[in-house]
Amino acid sequence: MVQGTLGLIAGEGELPKLVARGARAAGRPVAIVALRGCADPTLRELADTFCWRGIVQLGRWIRVLRKAGCREVVMAGRVRKSRMFAGPRWLQWLQYLPDLTSIRVWYFHARDKRNDSLLGAVADELARRGLTLIDSTRYCPDALAPVGPLTPLAPSRAVLDDIEFGWPLAKQIAGLDIGQALAVKEREVIAVEAIEGTDQLIERVGRLCPQGGWTLIKVAKPDQDMRFDVPTVGPQTIENLRRTRAAALVIEAGKTITLERERLLNLARQYRIAVIGRT
Repeated sequence: MVQGTLGLIAGEGELPKLVARGARAAGRPVAIVALRGCADPTLRELADTFCWRGIVQLGRWIRVLRKAGCREVVMAGRVRKSRMFAGPRWLQWLQYLPDLTSIRVWYFHARDKRNDSLLGAVADELARRGLTLIDSTRYCPDALAPVGPLTPLAPSRAVLDDIEFGWPLAKQIAGLDIGQALAVKEREVIAVEAIEGTDQLIERVGRLCPQGGWTLIKVAKPDQDMRFDVPTVGPQTIENLRRTRAAALVIEAGKTITLERERLLNLARQYRIAVIGRT
C-alpha cells in the first residue's frame, strides 16, 4: 500500500475534516489544498502542509501536492457548481482566474460538463502527473450509512409507498448524472435535484409543498465512483427538512456519507423525521 503524505483537495463542509482526521489517525501526514471561497480555514489545524488555491487552478494544486511528496490524493467537500453559471463567461474568468491546466481539462479533456465527466478528467490529469485519486471514504469508512431504520420512528404506510415509488426513479436520475436526490409525496415527484444541490432542492420543495409530509430520497449513481461526488448528508440536511416539514429521509446504505451521524440522528429523533438506509 502506498503511504507517505496524503494530498487532500478540500471544498466546503465537514467531510474534508473527517478525511484529514482519519488519515492522521492512520499515521499519514496530510497536505491540504484548500479551495478558496469553499474550504473551512480551520482545516489548517489538521494539515502538515496547507495552502489556498482557486477552484479552477488545477495546475497549481498539482504543483503543491507534488512538492509535498504526495502520491495519493483525496478530493472531499462540496464545490457549488452553480457558481459557474452565475454570470457571463468573461466575468467568471476574471473572478476565478483559471490556469492553463484547468482550461485544457475544461475545454478539451472533459466529454461534457456533467460532474462525472469533469471530475473524471481531473482524475486523469492528476494521474498523468503522478498523483492517484483514491476512494474519498478510505479514511472515514464508519461514516457510510448502514442498512435499515436509523431512527426509532416508524415511517407511515404512505411514506413507505412513496419510497418504493421514488427509489427506482432516483436511481435513474442519478444514472443520468442529473442529480442525486428527489422529493416525493403521494407517489408524485415534487422536485428533482440538479445543479443547485440538495439544500436548494429542499428549499424549493418547501415552497411547492407547504403542507409537508414529503420524503427526500438521496442515492448514489448505479456505477458510483467513490473517488468523488459521493452523496452526503449531515445535521444541516435534517434542519432543512424540519423547516420544510418533511416526513422522512431515505439514503443509500454503504454509499452515502453521514456527517456527524450522532448529532444528525439526534436531531431527526427530536424533529420526528424517519431516517432509513436502504439498498
